[in-house]
Amino acid sequence: MGFFEAFSWTEMFKATMVLFAVIDIVGSIPIIIKLKEQSGDIHAGWATFVSFVIMVAFLILGDKILLLFGVEVEAFAVAGSIILFAMAFEMILGVRLFRDEVSGKTASIVPLAFPIIAGAGTMTSLISLRAEYQEINIILAICINAIIVFAVLKSTKVIERILGPGGIAILKKVFGIILLAIAIKLFSTNAQALFK
Repeated sequence: MGFFEAFSWTEMFKATMVLFAVIDIVGSIPIIIKLKEQSGDIHAGWATFVSFVIMVAFLILGDKILLLFGVEVEAFAVAGSIILFAMAFEMILGVRLFRDEVSGKTASIVPLAFPIIAGAGTMTSLISLRAEYQEINIILAICINAIIVFAVLKSTKVIERILGPGGIAILKKVFGIILLAIAIKLFSTNAQALFK
């Protein structure tokens, strides 16, 4: 099947919306600001590129990558949920669990590109989308989301200025609780499937 036969505006739009909701880059702004504080800077281009490569590679190779390491998708999701849980704990209580001094480039890959942008939820969604839609439409949806991610990452300084220190502190606590709820849901859903 050629590109024009496989391409569908409807499929591309639906896949874009699903990925936008799962990636939730707007909701991740407090986490991005927190990472910037710890590492000094975030490389927007590098984080976007790495997350894009991870998503496309996972779409094409998917479960084969995990099978190669003998890891199930559920186990992968549980591991991702534990990292998100630790980050939420830091945001809510103002403690620091990740003690390593990381540079902007390192923080742009872990935990920003993975598991925040291209996390277990995104990868599980890509496997589900692949079963429903043509691959080219999902790849285009990933491209659109990568552009949105880049725009948000580039705008964090402006957002910081608008919110100010007080606004950022409140946002961190609120999104910390939301992130904790997401981590618990991700853990419970996948741990249940994993131990069945």
